[in-house]
Amino acid sequence: MLTLNIVIKIKKELIHKAKVKKTYAKIKSRDPPIDTPVRADEPGEARLQPAEPSQEIHPERQAMLDAPADRVSPTRQKDQPQLERKRGRRPTYFEKETAFAEQQKAEAEAKRAEFERRNKERREKIAERGRFRKSMAKARTGGRNGQRKLGRESKVLLERVKRIVES
Repeated sequence: MLTLNIVIKIKKELIHKAKVKKTYAKIKSRDPPIDTPVRADEPGEARLQPAEPSQEIHPERQAMLDAPADRVSPTRQKDQPQLERKRGRRPTYFEKETAFAEQQKAEAEAKRAEFERRNKERREKIAERGRFRKSMAKARTGGRNGQRKLGRESKVLLERVKRIVES
C-alpha cells in the first residue's frame, strides 16, 4: 500500500509539472520575447507592441450566461454520482497482486489457527493420559493390608469407559 501511494503521488506531480510547462509555453508564445531588444531608432524596424486581449466573450460562455439560472450549473454533489457511473470504477494498481497477497495471508492465518488448535488438543490429551496414569498407579498400590483399592480403581475405569462411549 505504501508503494501505491508513492506511485500515485509521483504521477500527480508529473501531471502538474506538464500542465505548468504547457501554460508557460502558451504565455511565452503569446508575448514577444523580452531578451531581444527592439530599437526604435533604427528606421527599418517598428516597435513591437503587445497585443491587447480581446474583449469578446467566447460563444459557449455567452450561451451559459444567457441560459436560465436553474439549468446553468448543477452542484457538484448532484454531478458526482453521474461522473462515477460514466467513468466506472477507478483502476486500482496491482489489484491482482494485492488480492493474491490477501488470499495468501488468509491461508497462512487459517493454517496457523489449525496448527494451534491441534497443538492444544495434543497437550490436553497428553495431560489427561498423565492424570489417568497417576490415578491408576495410586489405585493399584496396595492399601494397609496390601490389597488393591477397588473404589479408586473403579472410578478411574468408569471415566475411561465414559470417554470411550463419547467418542
